[in-house]
Amino acid sequence: MLDPQARALLDLMIERGVPPTHTLEPAEARRLYRERRSFTQPPPLTMAEVRDLSAPGPAGPIGLRYYRPSTAPASSGALVYYHGGGWVIGDLDTHDVLCRELAHRSGCVVLAVDYRLGPEHPFPAAVDDCLTATRWVHAQAQSLGIDASRIALGGDSAGGNLATVTALGLRDGEGFKPRFQLLIYPGTDMRAIAPSHASNGQGYMLTADTIAYFRGKYIADEQKWSDWRASPLLHKDLSKLPPALVLTAGYDPLRDEGRQYADALSKAGVPTQYVCFERQIHGFITMGRVLEESNTAVALCALAVQRALGAG
Repeated sequence: MLDPQARALLDLMIERGVPPTHTLEPAEARRLYRERRSFTQPPPLTMAEVRDLSAPGPAGPIGLRYYRPSTAPASSGALVYYHGGGWVIGDLDTHDVLCRELAHRSGCVVLAVDYRLGPEHPFPAAVDDCLTATRWVHAQAQSLGIDASRIALGGDSAGGNLATVTALGLRDGEGFKPRFQLLIYPGTDMRAIAPSHASNGQGYMLTADTIAYFRGKYIADEQKWSDWRASPLLHKDLSKLPPALVLTAGYDPLRDEGRQYADALSKAGVPTQYVCFERQIHGFITMGRVLEESNTAVALCALAVQRALGAG
């Protein structure tokens, strides 16, 4: 069954007439996403240091936000994090609370990437930004107070997609090899053909209509859907990638493609753990104020990062 707290949230959204994302222009969708976060997200945790940074990018500066918890050692491991939002909405502020929680619980630095969004900047702009920003973090490790040999990549939804693609890009480009991948209900197949797209396509917050909306704003050309930078599940070689934790939600249209990616990683010899929160909906990881299982999931993710980025 659907988690009762998730059911109550969905019912409340219907009662209050919250407009579906696919009915909004991108600027309005972004504004509402930012404004609504305070209702579902816990209060932000205090960090020893939070500051905004800028990395040179292919089309201008790329923003990042740096989080250092009080428990981080002088040369800490680091998680480079890419926010969700369908490559169209979301920013450093919408995922600020989650990044603070991951930093606090893992004892590691978190660096969030403010990549370019569609439709103003269509595919592969987000990919290019994430890859460039991640390489910059590695190059600047000493000045950032992090250990260049202990860097993980992570993200939720579209950000999970970008984390997988960045890991592949680093491997194929002979870049540094991250220590770990944290993939929270990642989008891995732009074709949206996995069975859960049909079974969970309506009624659970992220709908088939909204997925089509995001895809159309990010990568409208159907011929590009099979590009591995859009659909990492279709990459012909997933070997020699960092170990991964793939987390999905049972009532999420992306559930099956997340599981398929976890299976494909395992088949390719990549140490991979897979956990499905069977009673949850897409997006639940940021909703700890109203969904108790969100807090459990964040703790699990942070523990996985902590273990992967342990000293040495």
